[in-house]
Amino acid sequence: MRKLSSNKKALIAGVAVLGLLGAGGLYLMLSPSASEAPKKEQAAAEAAEPPEGVVELTPEQQRAAGLEVVAVSRGGGGEIRLSGRVEPMIDARAAISVAVGGRVERVLVAPGQPVRAGQAMAVLVSGDAASLRAEVDAAQAAAIAAEQAHDRDEDLADAGVVARREAEVSHAQAVSAQAVAQAARARATAAGSPSASGRFNVVSPIAGVVTSVQTGPGGFVPQGGVVAEVTNPSRVEVVFNAPAALAASVRAGSTLKGAGPLGEFDAVVTGVAVGAGGESGATVIRARAAGGALPPPGAAITGVIVTGEAVGGFTVPSEAVQTVEGQAVVFVQIPGGFRVQPILAGRQAAGRTEILRGLTGTERVAAANAFLLKAELAKGEAEHGH
Repeated sequence: MRKLSSNKKALIAGVAVLGLLGAGGLYLMLSPSASEAPKKEQAAAEAAEPPEGVVELTPEQQRAAGLEVVAVSRGGGGEIRLSGRVEPMIDARAAISVAVGGRVERVLVAPGQPVRAGQAMAVLVSGDAASLRAEVDAAQAAAIAAEQAHDRDEDLADAGVVARREAEVSHAQAVSAQAVAQAARARATAAGSPSASGRFNVVSPIAGVVTSVQTGPGGFVPQGGVVAEVTNPSRVEVVFNAPAALAASVRAGSTLKGAGPLGEFDAVVTGVAVGAGGESGATVIRARAAGGALPPPGAAITGVIVTGEAVGGFTVPSEAVQTVEGQAVVFVQIPGGFRVQPILAGRQAAGRTEILRGLTGTERVAAANAFLLKAELAKGEAEHGH
């Protein structure tokens, strides 16, 4: 009895201890060890990190960082530096002359004034112009008379009064008279369509700005004399005098990087003229701006032109090539960000770098501000190392 009583006391004490521990005690008995929880948290964090060599960026973050993504281009080669100037295009300059001589009655424009195509520049009075107008009137009258004679002969021929041959002859005469009248009108139009008094307007064939006026009221302009000059400042091109040997390396469509008073600009070669540089025999290279504005005509320009382009090679903007741990790389765009791609870089020309190995040509790479991706990659690796 004494032994049973002691066992009973021990059992009651155990139940009391369990009651005091409650659910917390049960949790300690059933929960995993404290060392297992940090391991799971670390594994989850590692699973959330991007793969090595990948910088994750949303489209909004890319735009905010000013990242420019470009396609890989084909080509490659060396570069040659040239000096040139800005000139108006051939069709952007007009020396306005007169077809017939005459006295200047009025000058309607002044240097620096903008004009539109077909706008009158001056009013001239000319006896020769009056004669041209008189020829038009006479020829037109002769054509009307010949046409009426033809109609009359046709009616008489239908009535059997005259032979059909006479009607055919009058028809030929009417056609000839119409041709003479048409030629007279063309000569008068070329002379400025003068009035019966010989007055006619000298008009500008292009839109632009008047650069010079070479006559004044009361002056006499001979046939072929220039009244004024007009230039369209928006239609300009770059002209370079290059060594004659360069003609074999440059062709229309070649790229060119220029620099002038307004900064840098891209240009495309539009023509190469061998020996057009006069007695020097230099090659004249003409190019137009591919983007941006050119300085005004007469401005000095320097240019870098790519030569010896390699067929089948690849190039990227030089700013796209970065160095990571001593290796040249580019950042290739992938869904959700950019991936580091090691490359073997070749020659540099006109702001572009030749890629000898590492790209297939189908990639799109980060160009402008690619260094930000390099910094972000180094930051991520530093945090991962800690």
